[in-house]
Amino acid sequence: MSHPGNKRKNGGDEMSGRDKKKLKMNAARTIPVQSVPMARGSGSGIIKGMSGLPSAIDVEKFAEARAYEIDAMEKAMKNASGASTQRAWQALPRHLRRRAASHDVRRVPAKLRGKAKAEASNAMDPPSKKVKSRKLPKAGKNKKISKTESFQKRQRDKSWLETHLWHAKRMKMENMWGYRLAVQPTEKSYRPSHRASIQGSIIHDASYFATLKLKGPQFILEYILGLICDLQGAGAGATRWVVGSRAFNTHLHKCDFYPFGCLGPATIIWRPLQKNNEPSTDCVATTPDNKTTRNLWLRVHPAIFEDVTVELKKAVSRALDRPRPPPEEFEVEIADLRGQVNAFEIMGPKSNQVLRGALDPISKDDRNVFKQFWMSLSKTQSPSAIPRDMIIGASVIDPRLKFPPKNAHVEYKEESSIIYLSTELARSDIWEHDIRKTLSKPRYTKKDIDDRRSKNLVPGTPLKPERQDDRVPILLIRRTLEAPDAESQSISGYTLLFPAGWSMAFWSSLIYTGTRVGGQRERQTQAYEAGVPYFPCDFPFSLAYEKYADEREIEERDTWTRKPPAKRVNYQKLGVRSPWRADWEVVLGLKEATSPFDTAEGEPEDLVSTQRDDRMDTDPATNLLKEVNKLRQKRDLEPLNSSINPDALLKHALINVRVTVFKEGVPEDMAMIYQVSDEEATNWERLVHTREDRGGPSILQLANKRPPQEDIIGYVTTGHYSLSRGKGFAIGAVPLTKFLELRAQQSRLHPLQTVEGQTLLVKVRNINGQQCRPAHLRTLEC
Repeated sequence: MSHPGNKRKNGGDEMSGRDKKKLKMNAARTIPVQSVPMARGSGSGIIKGMSGLPSAIDVEKFAEARAYEIDAMEKAMKNASGASTQRAWQALPRHLRRRAASHDVRRVPAKLRGKAKAEASNAMDPPSKKVKSRKLPKAGKNKKISKTESFQKRQRDKSWLETHLWHAKRMKMENMWGYRLAVQPTEKSYRPSHRASIQGSIIHDASYFATLKLKGPQFILEYILGLICDLQGAGAGATRWVVGSRAFNTHLHKCDFYPFGCLGPATIIWRPLQKNNEPSTDCVATTPDNKTTRNLWLRVHPAIFEDVTVELKKAVSRALDRPRPPPEEFEVEIADLRGQVNAFEIMGPKSNQVLRGALDPISKDDRNVFKQFWMSLSKTQSPSAIPRDMIIGASVIDPRLKFPPKNAHVEYKEESSIIYLSTELARSDIWEHDIRKTLSKPRYTKKDIDDRRSKNLVPGTPLKPERQDDRVPILLIRRTLEAPDAESQSISGYTLLFPAGWSMAFWSSLIYTGTRVGGQRERQTQAYEAGVPYFPCDFPFSLAYEKYADEREIEERDTWTRKPPAKRVNYQKLGVRSPWRADWEVVLGLKEATSPFDTAEGEPEDLVSTQRDDRMDTDPATNLLKEVNKLRQKRDLEPLNSSINPDALLKHALINVRVTVFKEGVPEDMAMIYQVSDEEATNWERLVHTREDRGGPSILQLANKRPPQEDIIGYVTTGHYSLSRGKGFAIGAVPLTKFLELRAQQSRLHPLQTVEGQTLLVKVRNINGQQCRPAHLRTLEC
């Protein structure tokens, strides 16, 4: 009689499905053993010592004697494999699993296709019969387009990178700046990608960046760059950049419009002067002077390519129209190198080992400085040991010949070689247009390379480069993301420049080394964790930011509108005046949102005043105007128009800031930055540092106190939880006048503190929250 609580039909005697599966697997894995008859004359059948063993073994007879065991083992392996509940495609690691692999045997790796075919032929999973389609008539065959034509048709309104197909299978794609770019991987990889940037290596295809070529006399090129580059710091014509051993990172402005009209960041690379015995079509081999014909590359973001081209032409026209003696006539060439030069960004401490393992320089390179540098890559644990913005030129063999690559191991030695900047080290044939044109398409396809590799006597050995194999010129630029504060963690790596047409050849070798692949999200996260602004979302004073803000406002507003009232945030109740777009005009104190560059004379109309106010030298507005004019005169530019009002100039200034919360709270994008009164600042500092109320308001009371909208002094452009800091962190912008007011407040509350040690206290509130969080604010150097 079965127990009333037992729900099985036959009581407790019936086995469960789990027990049946265990018995099935045990039976499939059991190998039967043939009984061995005892030898004649041996009582127990046990051989004692080595005396009973034969002196020699006949292999054929021994195999025949053990045929039963061999056959039993093979059957057991086959039965165990067939009885397994894991399908062939499920045995793959997660990053190799594809949905089509569960239906198409050809999408499974070759070593598992046999098992996949057996599973497909199983009765419980029969293959679906394909319906035979009617043959197309001759007219239909003629209208059928090829795959190449189909891909070209899909690129009418945007362009694909050479690695597009690889990214499209593994990452989320979006249309950006005229390209179809990867945003983020489909797998969960936010934290692994961050760890790769600070502990391993991560690669990003940055071939969408535009490259402009300028060719002309050196003194004219220096004057042109002085018209459009940021005037702070060393200019583009400084010796440290002109020699060509180091890249120059700056910000571009409208022609002769500094400090107005910021366009965005740019990188300038001067081509080193060639030796007298080296022919060149782009650089005259003479002693360096101001009239030497030079060549430089200007790399800019695709969002500002059109604007930079227009302003560059204005600067060239102005430079050529300058009065000079009659015999002197010069020419300046501007060329668009988009589609001729590709770029990869490899970041992380293991970038040295990845490059040295995937790339193989040619043996004919007899430069001692390059041999010293290449050997030092295996002795340095991180690219940070190499001078920043350093340029390295070389020529490497086809990376496919060395496939699969192996990462170089770090040689831990006490003595470390010092690497110096060198013009000879920066030389590369990638500057030559004829060489880039010749290498626009690899001489051998991947199929040809695989056929050569299949003929090797030892499988897996790399191919030896032959005389007809391609030699690819490259440029390596040391890249650094670093903010001048102790909390931020710098990220170092390289920018690899190479001729177009070779992206997949380099890409396959670089990612095979275990390097993670990042999209736009990962690239922005690197800048955020390093504490540097990311273009264009962290440049609210640029024209590209306006386009970015317009697109984001439309997307956020549509998402909010589609939700029912009960499921969306009530911004009106929360007191948020601008939930989808930062109203910088209101923050700056302008009555209407108008651009200061819309006047006919090219000057901001709000900055023009008919009368000049008499100010003291201690006035920050007057000091700002004097400092700007001093920088302009340093670059041989005329000072700003006398009609510029210093107060209006100060009023229209925005600066980037870093916002770090004290304890709890994570500021998000579009979060509002509030100023606090002296009394509230004192209460916040007391509660944050001592955690004692002492009869005053509590933390909860201060956090729930909603400040008026007039106290908004700025907005967060990028903010969330910082993995490197372990707390909330944000990058934003505030008016310069408000920043000076915060500094004056801190001086009143703490008169003994120095300016460098001041911590400016503000409050941050997200647009979808009610509580305000205390945070300290500091300037952010772009």
